[in-house]
Amino acid sequence: MDTLTHIVLGACIGEAIAGKQLGKKALLLGALAQNIPDIDFVTGFWLSTSNDLLAHRGFTHSFLFVVLFAPLLAWVSGLFKVSGMPFKRWLLFWGLQIFIHDFIDAFNAYGTGWFEPFSHYRVSFNTLFVADPLFAIWPAIALLVLLILNKKSNKRKLWAFSGLGLCTLYLLVSIGCKLFIDNKVTHGLRENKMAYNRYFTTPTPLNNLLWYIVAENDSGYYIGYRSVFDRAGSIDYHYTYRNESLLRQSANKEDLDRLLRFSQGWYAAGMQHDTLVFNDLRFGEIKGWGEPNPRFVFYYYMQFPGDNKMIVQRGRFTGWDMDAVKGFIKRIRGN
Repeated sequence: MDTLTHIVLGACIGEAIAGKQLGKKALLLGALAQNIPDIDFVTGFWLSTSNDLLAHRGFTHSFLFVVLFAPLLAWVSGLFKVSGMPFKRWLLFWGLQIFIHDFIDAFNAYGTGWFEPFSHYRVSFNTLFVADPLFAIWPAIALLVLLILNKKSNKRKLWAFSGLGLCTLYLLVSIGCKLFIDNKVTHGLRENKMAYNRYFTTPTPLNNLLWYIVAENDSGYYIGYRSVFDRAGSIDYHYTYRNESLLRQSANKEDLDRLLRFSQGWYAAGMQHDTLVFNDLRFGEIKGWGEPNPRFVFYYYMQFPGDNKMIVQRGRFTGWDMDAVKGFIKRIRGN
């Protein structure tokens, strides 16, 4: 999830666990603790882009990291003896914060290395967009109230748990939406006799109502969109070829191997202005629900690797203006 979401979640968790002992300092410490796994961002200062893609959400987002670093942080915290909290309480504080960060991150498309370094498998539930306002708003409201309330108020824990509870409820609703969409997708593919090897569904930006669908067959992918409010039974798909042969032209074999691993096989090669690009389909299309020939959000220049900064973020909202926003809202409302 995005940093702001982790901040508001961490603050509420900090209040729930250590508010009585730390007062309002629990909010700040919780916000910091929740973001510890993202310390891996520093690797971007010296690693190549393709290496950094694999380093992010790798070891620092693993269960082993929780097991190793939560006790260490609890021990260091106990040395200061500011709050009088016992080691077990500090262990719960740090362990739960880091674990929840890793757990929540697995609900979007990037992939989280829970099992590093023993397995490079990345966990992706594809249930939440990386920044979802309706997920983050509840702990954010709770945090604002907690900043205002007196540190001795009996209502502090109620607000903290309310913020956490409502975002958990939103997550459960999102899971329900995904199950609904998945059912419509599999039923439609069977009904239309569309052969496929595997498929995934994931939310479009900032919501859990309009879903992006990719179904793979031997040569490429059927790509479509479905809103939970769609009345039509069928889903309109367009087809994208994988174009594996284009990648054989690339001299950049090391980057290609890393990208293939990172994409988990959801990729398509293409050309942009005579430049070979590697598209990772998991991150969606740029305004794909309204554009006749959309580009993919994630595109990596194989011939010019130095031009790939901010690769995951650069395409998310390219070309968004008021007309695009209106079209997006209209599509969410359903066909």
